Amino acid sequence: MSHVKLHPALDNGIKPAAPAFAGGTLQCLCPTDKVEVKVAAQTLHNHACGCSKCWKPAGAKFAVIAVVPRDKVSVTANADKLEVVDPSATIQRHACKGCHAHLYGRIENKDHAFYGLDFVHTELSPQTGWAAPGFAAFVSSIIETGTPVAEMAGIRGRIREIGLEPYDCLSPELMDALAAHTAKLKGIVAAH
Repeated sequence: MSHVKLHPALDNGIKPAAPAFAGGTLQCLCPTDKVEVKVAAQTLHNHACGCSKCWKPAGAKFAVIAVVPRDKVSVTANADKLEVVDPSATIQRHACKGCHAHLYGRIENKDHAFYGLDFVHTELSPQTGWAAPGFAAFVSSIIETGTPVAEMAGIRGRIREIGLEPYDCLSPELMDALAAHTAKLKGIVAAH
């Protein structure tokens, strides 16, 4: 099924994380005056994402995105080129006005389970060693961006072939975190 293309970081072989990798920089795709974002930690929950909001490189069906603690993300060059793509979205995606690449996404709602985590596209980094993708999320959502339903079985097959599990939401671990946070807000369970 290698003819089924998902994303260059998946199609060209998933690279494992480097031991003791402590972060790096992300850069937009502009030829000059690049927006640069420092990520001072290894990423968590790296995954292929099929949602219609995530930035994808040209020709890719999926984004590859991970999270990192918010306090480990800082814009170090050309911050004036960044704009929030959709101010009404839960994740405030900060994109370059020139090339439109998303550098990071931030949740501002302090009551959200993922508040304190920023979403980053490590494919925009010149460094290697970032955490490898571990699952595929929102797989069915690629239909909303133009993928024919008839191709979905092959796409899910290719995702499994490269060692990822396809989900039509987030991974069970992350869905549990969301549900536990909701229960905590409702006073149903104690914080752990």
